[in-house]
Amino acid sequence: MPPATSRSSNPLRPLIIRRLEGTRGNPNARLYTGPRGGRISTAVLRDATHWDEVTSNLGYEHLTRHDLRHTGLTWMADSGIMPPTLQQIAGHKDSTTTQRYLHPDIRELTKAGDAFTRHLFEQLHAIGKIPRHW
Repeated sequence: MPPATSRSSNPLRPLIIRRLEGTRGNPNARLYTGPRGGRISTAVLRDATHWDEVTSNLGYEHLTRHDLRHTGLTWMADSGIMPPTLQQIAGHKDSTTTQRYLHPDIRELTKAGDAFTRHLFEQLHAIGKIPRHW
């Protein structure tokens, strides 16, 4: 199913637009703040989402919210979003930090292996050998 793009089918879009307008163009403004202003703390987020209860009821007591950050960034990478953009989304200053968040699944690893095999096969047939580049 293609992603929803119209306003009527995407209820988050108008909410986020209102929050962006509320920042009055300040690039350092927070879209969402904690109950006393400032950043939203881990404890506030855990309590607001009933995280411990939800994960326990699902049988995933070991799952952390930070795991979802890894999952989300991996899914974005799998969808074709380039690493510099992922780094911006994650708010990482260093690209190596972003790379540690990405966990390709077996399908992605298999696709990479297939692409490498095709490349070597094409080189072998085109010039009769696999070229050395060192």
